[in-house]
Amino acid sequence: MALKVFNTLTRRKEEFKPLKGKKVNMFVCGPTVYDYSHIGHAKTYVQFDVIAKYLRYRGFNVFYLQNITDIDDKIIKRANENKEDPSKLAIKYEKEYDIDMKALGINSVNKYARATNYVKQIIKQIQTLFDKGYAYKTSDGVYFEIDKFKGYGKLSHQPMDKIKEGARVAVNEDKKNPSDFSLWKKEKIGEPSWRSPWGKGRPGWHIEDTAITETEFGPQYDLHGGAIDLIFPHHESEIAQMEASSGRKPLVKYWLHAAFLNIEKEKMAKSLGNFITIREALKKWDSKVLRYFYVSTHYRTPIDYSEKNIQHSKNSLERINEFIRKVSRANGKENKKVKNLIKKTKTAFEKHMDNDFDMPQAIAAVYSFIREVNKQDISKRNGEEIIVFLKKINSVLGFITFEKEKVSAEIKKLVEERENARKNKDWATADKVRDKLKKEGYYVDDTPQGPVIKKL
Repeated sequence: MALKVFNTLTRRKEEFKPLKGKKVNMFVCGPTVYDYSHIGHAKTYVQFDVIAKYLRYRGFNVFYLQNITDIDDKIIKRANENKEDPSKLAIKYEKEYDIDMKALGINSVNKYARATNYVKQIIKQIQTLFDKGYAYKTSDGVYFEIDKFKGYGKLSHQPMDKIKEGARVAVNEDKKNPSDFSLWKKEKIGEPSWRSPWGKGRPGWHIEDTAITETEFGPQYDLHGGAIDLIFPHHESEIAQMEASSGRKPLVKYWLHAAFLNIEKEKMAKSLGNFITIREALKKWDSKVLRYFYVSTHYRTPIDYSEKNIQHSKNSLERINEFIRKVSRANGKENKKVKNLIKKTKTAFEKHMDNDFDMPQAIAAVYSFIREVNKQDISKRNGEEIIVFLKKINSVLGFITFEKEKVSAEIKKLVEERENARKNKDWATADKVRDKLKKEGYYVDDTPQGPVIKKL
């Protein structure tokens, strides 16, 4: 079965055929590093991590590029509030972003590109837009004239008159159209700036990404991802800049966009008091539980973050991890059905992932496999085959635990004490030890093979 993806540009599922054979150049908009990343960012980056890993699983040679917006109005504003240098603030939060991504098992990105490392390329691209008649200078910088680019609005599927109607009131009366967007911002006192043919200043937001992708990929590439709120005006403006500059279409063959995350069915916002950073969530929930939560929803489907839903994810993931522990201890007879079950599940997993990365259905295929294997008596060798298969699946999903839980000597001693009390039918002592274990964040599952220590 061919891999199909939903292309925002055409609004339909299309067979995935990269521009150059199995080579895939993939770009996803990275963070503006002025604060800690939140759980909405986590949804986008976990889901695109799975997409990149599945493309590699399918044999594609993926180069995954992500930008770091390290110069922006938000960074300057926060730095001024903190009485801090903007570049130091950006470096600080870039490091924090890296910590958060590693905690969530996001390790598929080949290169993180800081915008400030591409200022020469940004200036060159703006000069090309001047030479071709798309850029013009005003009292506060340089703008892109959207009326000159006939395709403006094709990604968001908006006609030009609607774009003009929805435009914010122009701050600068020199602008030819209120919707014209900034390419270069004139220097303000105390702000970072670079020399350019149009005076000292700094890049606009949209031009940073196209300068980076043109440098790394050329004027055209295969896949661009990001959250749905970036379709307009950010991604729309990227298309206009690069296609106007290069004269080649399309800038990107496939556009993929991830839906929003809500908190208890409400939009997440600091003003509503429901803003949750990734690290705050990780203090309460295991990183693999959070990853499971994001992966168990289709990337184009909104997700509702709630205690109930995360707890459900934890319970669901525990079923998979319990199955791993069970097959690791298998000592029954050799079962020929296992190979067929593995083959059938592999086919189902790939079928669903080939259908626009349908992660929930792919996970459902894993649960179906677990139910079928649980009906069987299996051997140690069967168990090993199952583990090898699920490790291959997990190279994409990234939330299954295969290694044994590391438990301290103190916890092991408490479990042994409880087991001895149970053997002596000293239920009062066994219950006291159980309560001590609970306080330490553990419980014991009593199995025919002996006690199994688990985290709460």
